[in-house]
Amino acid sequence: MTKEGMGPMLNYAQNQYRKTQVATVDRGRLIVLLYEGAVSFLIKAKACLAEGDIPGCASLINRAQDIIDELNASLNMELGGEIASNLRRLYLYMGDRLVRAKIRREDAPLDEVIRILTSLNEAWREALAKPEAQEVLNRQPVQPATTQARGGVRI
Repeated sequence: MTKEGMGPMLNYAQNQYRKTQVATVDRGRLIVLLYEGAVSFLIKAKACLAEGDIPGCASLINRAQDIIDELNASLNMELGGEIASNLRRLYLYMGDRLVRAKIRREDAPLDEVIRILTSLNEAWREALAKPEAQEVLNRQPVQPATTQARGGVRI
């Protein structure tokens, strides 16, 4: 089989691996994967913006926003205290920056959100390296996440 012919099969295999990885991962690692996914979408959105592919850029920004919305919806405000409140404000701020990037076709807000997500991801990775963090995460009740559109409208 030619290398070109393997493309669809390779993509399928990679997607199946990712699905299995997400389905079998612990809660902390899932958060890290979500941050990585959002960053990946925003890097691709920047490339689309540079190429003038505005619909492609908007679609990728929407995918990153969906991830941020899920992270926000999954916060346990009762048990999370000040940390959960700060994360919520940060997630909402990032959402506002992504809307600005789409409306004004600017990449500076994308860079800012990428930096914030990367910083959060690094903090989660550090925390997950500590056994106490795993213990706390495993004690948290699982909340069903509900995706919330910003103001009921997807821009």
